[in-house]
Amino acid sequence: MEEIMDVRSVVESVATDDENAPLYKVESLCMRCHQNGTSSFLLTLIPHFRKILLSAFECPHCGERNNEVQFAGEIQPRGSRYTVEFPSGDQKMLNRQVVKSETATIKIPQLDLEIPPESQRGSLSTVEGILLRASEGLQALQEERKKVDPQTAEAIDQFIPKLKECATGNSSFTFILDDPAGNSFVENPFAPSPDPSLHIEFYERTREQQATLGYVFDPTLSAEVSNEAASGSQETVEPHGSVGAVAGRRAIAQGNTAEFSEALFRYSAPEEVMTFPSTCGACAVSCETRMYVTNIPYFREVIVMASTCDACGYRNSELKAGGAIPDKGRKVSVSVKNIRDLNRDIIKSDTASVIIPEIDLELTSGTLGGHVSTVEGLITKISEALERVHGFTFGDSLEEGRKNKWQDFRARLIKLLSLEEPWTLILDDALANSYIAPACDDIKDDHQLTIEEYERSWDQNEELGLNDMDTSTADAAYNSVEAS
Repeated sequence: MEEIMDVRSVVESVATDDENAPLYKVESLCMRCHQNGTSSFLLTLIPHFRKILLSAFECPHCGERNNEVQFAGEIQPRGSRYTVEFPSGDQKMLNRQVVKSETATIKIPQLDLEIPPESQRGSLSTVEGILLRASEGLQALQEERKKVDPQTAEAIDQFIPKLKECATGNSSFTFILDDPAGNSFVENPFAPSPDPSLHIEFYERTREQQATLGYVFDPTLSAEVSNEAASGSQETVEPHGSVGAVAGRRAIAQGNTAEFSEALFRYSAPEEVMTFPSTCGACAVSCETRMYVTNIPYFREVIVMASTCDACGYRNSELKAGGAIPDKGRKVSVSVKNIRDLNRDIIKSDTASVIIPEIDLELTSGTLGGHVSTVEGLITKISEALERVHGFTFGDSLEEGRKNKWQDFRARLIKLLSLEEPWTLILDDALANSYIAPACDDIKDDHQLTIEEYERSWDQNEELGLNDMDTSTADAAYNSVEAS
């Protein structure tokens, strides 16, 4: 009865927002000696990351010990992939803290090593600790393996020294942490400055990943929805009035067709909103996606897409550039001096980098993904994203100097919104898909806004996949249709 009450208390603690939850202990069976040991549970909150449940087991009879991390917070809308390049001879780089969820996969391409989710459960460790733990796991059953499969055992004996070389910093390698649940994390020791060795990518989960994570509770329904979407049998077109920059985005996200006709879109004449069936990216249930095409003056044609799910409440909106790929990249900068500048509409594409020279902030392309907001909203989003990504910034193990550095940077970032001094926002987009709205009707009269076009480098075209793009077949087909 005591054990049941303890487990129930843990569940209740996870369900609340109490950050001072106590430590719970439960008597549990040891899987090594089959006698009773003690499992301890602690619900805690990693600052600026999320709520987690730490569990640790210890057996006083045989000395068996293990620990595990489980996530008690919300499901992340997208998966995450952290890629870190480790040079040889730098042992300190291996001290990066890592949160690995029970759904994450670890890869080291140079060794052809892949640690699947079931091999290492959720853990809170460092890169060095994860590699040493993998090495110990391979070494543990070598004696039994040599009796059953000598050839495999010999290959593992040759592999383990290579893995230990990476764990001790004597060999360069690439560390990849791929988590479709989006609940894993790799520390940036240079925060809040960019980390040249760390690349973070967020992606949409595939249907197989959703099924593995248990988000697809009715696969047959999802298959029917996909078939209907492929046939296009339920595609409908409904008119909407003009949609305002703020009210329109809210109307689309909430799926309120009445607001479509009532709101005013300051950029273009009335368009047509297409509604077609799709699948929710969070729970894979049938939902609706709305899409329309419009033109933004001094920018280009854009496609607005938004989805809402009545089953789980998930909402998603995207704004994509239409038309052909521009021949040149574009750098848009604005001098922010007053409240009106903070209210400028802004479109940041997923290929744009964000630069604020006054506080030495530079976010590389891909950071934050695509974002439609205002200047003020973008700064707020950057602050929230940095606090979430650099989750260990205020941990007990952080050096005092680095903690003070981050606190000072965050204060300077928030201070931008107080407008005590003018500052500059720069969007550098190699695909010219980003935009800052002018403060007046004629962009020539806006002397605070600067637009500069430039030739993309070969490396930029290579990263965007333009160097290998061949459109000759499509061009020939279009020409033949026009000729006929």
